[in-house]
Amino acid sequence: MKDRLGSIIYVGKARDLRKRMSSYFLASRKTRADLKTRALIDSICDFEFHIVRNEAESLLLEGKLIKDYRPRYNVSFRDDKRFLLLKINPNDPWPRFQMTRLKKEDGARYFGPFAHSGALRATVDWLNRRFGLRVCRPREPGEIDYKHCNADIIRNCSAPCIGRIGHQAYLGQVEEACRVLEGKGKRGIFDDLRADMEKAAGRLNFERAALLRDVMDNLQKTLEPTRQFTRGRGVPTTVKPMEDLAELGEALHLDGPPKVMECFDISNVSSNHIVASMVRFTDGRPDNQNYRRYRIRTVQGQDDFASMAEVIRRRYARILLENSSADPDAEVSQEDIVEAQRRLAREGRARIVLPDLVIVDGGKGQLGMAVKELHNLGLHDLPVIGLAKQREEVFVPGRSEPILIPHDRGALKLLQRIRDEAHRFANGYNSLLLRRRMKESLLDECPGVTPRRKEALLEKFGSVARIKKASVEDIAALPGISVKSAETIVQWLNA
Repeated sequence: MKDRLGSIIYVGKARDLRKRMSSYFLASRKTRADLKTRALIDSICDFEFHIVRNEAESLLLEGKLIKDYRPRYNVSFRDDKRFLLLKINPNDPWPRFQMTRLKKEDGARYFGPFAHSGALRATVDWLNRRFGLRVCRPREPGEIDYKHCNADIIRNCSAPCIGRIGHQAYLGQVEEACRVLEGKGKRGIFDDLRADMEKAAGRLNFERAALLRDVMDNLQKTLEPTRQFTRGRGVPTTVKPMEDLAELGEALHLDGPPKVMECFDISNVSSNHIVASMVRFTDGRPDNQNYRRYRIRTVQGQDDFASMAEVIRRRYARILLENSSADPDAEVSQEDIVEAQRRLAREGRARIVLPDLVIVDGGKGQLGMAVKELHNLGLHDLPVIGLAKQREEVFVPGRSEPILIPHDRGALKLLQRIRDEAHRFANGYNSLLLRRRMKESLLDECPGVTPRRKEALLEKFGSVARIKKASVEDIAALPGISVKSAETIVQWLNA
């Protein structure tokens, strides 16, 4: 679901899409809905839908889209937790299955992701028992590990640690288990399990029959064919980065599409927590490895203009410093600094590539400070704009009136995406710093200081050192802290 600006505000799935959509616009539904649902209904302006093959695919795609776009009205899947993968490393002496949520370039084989974690765990247990694979943690188990293991006794392991199975034979069992996870020979496995289940039921061994039934159900869920949805591949989308870049270049009258863009945002939770973020988009897509975050050092109090000046100065002074070693003749050259940086990038000698466009989150004030700092560094010709949130106005240097890009154009949506990503990254860093301060605080040992009081104290004063300097009256002014409690806090901290 999208709002009038084209931003994704909700992602959901349904077996009957018509029924699900119509339910949002029934008058009776809206009157019974909570405030959040009513706000969502009022914000809906457009829809985009994708058809998948089964329930597992819909769950995987829903989670992927929510993590990519972080819609305002979604609650589930917004954290960094991913669907389970199954990993086995053939380079280990005795390979074993391991569950993980992150795929790495470590030479291991990965299967998944899997939408049903419970079914996956049960399937892996069945595979380990059926093929006699080890489950112990040592990379190369031996006789000492065998003494503390009962898997061989209960016939769940082939005991490669004491040589009861040869190395090649064990690897053959591993390969057979991997073939099952790839879906090869699935029909034969289900036929065997079904025959065993019927035999057990015929012998009135209903417990065994129920167990085999559950094994088949879990295998069916785990081996159900699903596509791996990744951004830009496998997921249909209306986002067209290269077209949006070309359109943005024309709207801003640039020399060409801004293939590399950097956007800055300032986050103020209080005067004690001032941070900034810089996110980089390359070819219209997030370049996460080149994101940067900053703690503002020279600004006292909440001053977005001065904070923006500091982070712009630090970022581009660092780029010039890093690239100076690649161009030792730059100090005596008459070449423009921006053109010199572009030349180093073309020659592949630039350690950090100068962006084609700099974006600051804010209006004329933030833009003016950014332009001033870039001029001080000699980067007069570096394109820079300001994006104001209220009306999505684009401000450019030397022009009093903003550029108004229509809200349905891809150029503005691209600017919104990079601005929102910078905002998310800055707020995440601010939250991280606050959690660290709360966890690593002397206030944990202070009598009478509850977690809520500790949060209020750190929010107000910023650090334990400042709390020590505060008066009893200042501390007692906080909600939930009496004069007596404030006296106790002051006495304990200054003891």
